[in-house]
Order: sequence, then C-alpha cells, then structure tokens
Amino acid sequence: MAEDSPFTVDADWLQKRLGEPGLTIIDASWYLPAQKRDARGEYDAAHIPGARFLDQDAVSDPDSPLPHTLPSPQHFAQYVGSMGVSADDTIVVYDGPGFFSAPRAWWMFRVMGVFQTYILDGGFDGWKAAGRPVTAEPTKIAPSVFHADFDAGRVASLADMRRIVDTRASQIADARGPGRFTGTEPEPRAGIRSGHMPGARNLPYSALSENGELLSKDRLRKVIEGAGIDLSKPVVTSCGSGITAAVVTLALETLGHTDNRLYDGSWTEWGGLSDTPVVTGKE
Repeated sequence: MAEDSPFTVDADWLQKRLGEPGLTIIDASWYLPAQKRDARGEYDAAHIPGARFLDQDAVSDPDSPLPHTLPSPQHFAQYVGSMGVSADDTIVVYDGPGFFSAPRAWWMFRVMGVFQTYILDGGFDGWKAAGRPVTAEPTKIAPSVFHADFDAGRVASLADMRRIVDTRASQIADARGPGRFTGTEPEPRAGIRSGHMPGARNLPYSALSENGELLSKDRLRKVIEGAGIDLSKPVVTSCGSGITAAVVTLALETLGHTDNRLYDGSWTEWGGLSDTPVVTGKE
C-alpha cells in the first residue's frame, strides 16, 4: 500500500536483507496503558533477527518533567551509540501495529541528522502474522560512536506554539482522537485539561494507516486536506505527548511537505498549564 512512500520498506525488502552489514533494525515499540501491551516484554519474547530495542522513555531528556521529551544531541548519541547504531547505518524501525510509535523514532533519527531511516510497513504484528522469521535470542551489540547533527528547526517549543496560536502563522495538526480533541473524552494523564489549541485541526494518526500499512499518497492527501490542512502552508504536528504527532509528520513528508515541525511538549505540556488557551468542540 505504501510503495510510493520514500520512508517505508516492506517486509519482503527487509527479510531479503536480514544480516546485511550496515543495516540496523530497531524495535521502537511503545504503548499507552490502555493498549495493555508490554513493549520490552514482547521484544524479549520475539523480535526480528538482529533487532535492537529502543526504549522511548529512556531515550529522552532526563531533566524534563514531560514524558519522553526529545533528548539533547549528546544524550541521544550516547544512547543509540550504546545500542551499536552508527549514523552511517541504514536504519529500519518498527513497532507492533505499524504506525504508532515507530514514526517517533524515525523522526528522532532524522532530527539528529540520519536520513537513511525507514519504517517497516505492516509492523511486527504483520511480520509475525505472515510467518516471517523471529527470534528470542538477544542481539549481540558492539557499541559504536554515533555523531548527531541536530536540526533544531524541526522542533517547536512552547514559546513557538504560543506565538502560532496568537498569530496563526502556522497550521496545527492534532493527532489525538476526536474525543480528546473536542474535550468529550478525558485526558489519560491526570491534571491535564481537555480540548485543543485554538485554530488546531483534528487529524487522528489512526486515519493515516490501514491494517498496519501507510495509506497511499492519494489517500493520505485526501485525509489531510479533509481535516482542513492546506499542504501549501506550514504545519506543526502535535498529539498527547509527542509520539503519534510523528505519524502526521511522516504523512506530510511522504507528500513532499517539508515545512513542518513537531511540537514536542504536545498536549501534556499545553493542557497541563493554567495560562494556555484551550477550546472544546470541533473547531
């Protein structure tokens, strides 16, 4: 389905290349409590041969009060270097469902200067269902030196978002589900207000893939434009905590839209403050 995305690879492509030098496979699974899945436990029980596990909570800023905040380039380089990842590698990331947390890892690697990073279409659930090779054997890792080339221009801060909400200088695409966006469903984290940023458009991440596969470019365009996003103008992506916003970023980049940033603090930061404007309803 996503053969026309420059950022995904299919299971046939990956299976043929298992064990190739310079190919690094990363399980970047992370789940919400409601999904009742244990990412690390599932990896230990079965993973694609040679895959390493990336802990989305560990590869984050240890000084931030917010969940899995983008770490400093130094922290990121240290963490992925200890996984044996080099910036010269071809990196394929995956998660269980296909397009949930893997795009966050894809986005982080790109922000840190590694552009030969791809996502496994269909995810590990699809890989297993097709009877492809899996193993419980720990992957042998030789630590490497990772050189990060950080692009701060791909990340939006709280100050940036305050300006954007005031001036409407950029569109805001909110990847949360409609209930959380409109404020009819409570936030999963305590102390966070319900609703969305004024002017934001609701573009649920789950609408961008089907059966674990990214939609075709034509369908992505229809979904994004149907949400009220103008692909000729700048976009900031946001979600609950910065994970699924990257699914929207992936969809935008697949369509050649490069004038985008990801709001790393996302709704956990914005909805957790008392002085940020919050609106409810569909608009």
